[in-house]
Amino acid sequence: QVQLVESGGGLVQAGGSLRLSCTTSGSTFSSYTMGWFRQAPGKERDFAAAISWSGSNTYYADSVKGRFTVSRDNAKNTVYLQMNSLKPEDTAVYYCAASRTWYQRDQANKYNYWGQGTQVTVSS
Repeated sequence: QVQLVESGGGLVQAGGSLRLSCTTSGSTFSSYTMGWFRQAPGKERDFAAAISWSGSNTYYADSVKGRFTVSRDNAKNTVYLQMNSLKPEDTAVYYCAASRTWYQRDQANKYNYWGQGTQVTVSS
C-alpha cells in the first residue's frame, strides 16, 4: 500500500508561482511513475504532468507545458510540481498519483494510488 500526501497549495495572484509537494510512504516509491492531475469545480479530473521512476522522463499536458515543471527526489520519497506564470484557469484541486507503468501516463485509470488533493486558487 502506498499513501500520498500533497502540500503546498494556496491562493496566489495571476502570474505568480507555487510549488506543490507530494510525499509518499513505502519503500517502493522509486519504482512508480508519478503523476499530477487537477480537477476544477464541475469538471473532470485532467492530467497535468508525469515523471518516470528515475526522473529521466517527463510528460506534460499542452495546457501547462512551459509553465509547470515536475521533478522527484527518490531519496526523500517526494515528487514536486513547480508552477510558474499561473493563470486563473489553473485554479483546481491538484492530486498526485502513483502508477506502476509509464504506459498511458496521462490516463487517470492507469494510476493505482492517489493523494487527497490540495487546493490551488489563482486570482485575477
